[in-house]
Amino acid sequence: MPPWAKYTVLRLLLFAVPLLVLLLFQVAWPVAVIAAALIGLCLSYLLLRKQRDAVARNMYESRRREKDKPVVTVDSEVEDAAIDAASGPTDEPRRA
Repeated sequence: MPPWAKYTVLRLLLFAVPLLVLLLFQVAWPVAVIAAALIGLCLSYLLLRKQRDAVARNMYESRRREKDKPVVTVDSEVEDAAIDAASGPTDEPRRA
C-alpha cells in the first residue's frame, strides 16, 4: 500500500471514530463534526509521525526522479539532428 493511501486511511479513521463516539453521546452534529475534526487533527499529529514522514519522503523522491530526467522535446530532437547532420560523417564505424 502506498504511504499516502495508508496515511489517508488512518487520518479518516482518526476523524470517524471520535465522530461516531460523539454522535452516540447525542452531541449536536455540527458540534460533533468540529470536535471530531479537532480531535482527529491532534491525534494524527501525535500518532502518525512515521506515516507523515513516509509520505513526505515519497513525494520528495518522486519529484526528484522527475527532475533528474532529461526533458526531450521535438525542438531538442530537431536541433540534435541538425548538429549531427552538420558535423558530417565520422571515421568511426557505425554501431548497430
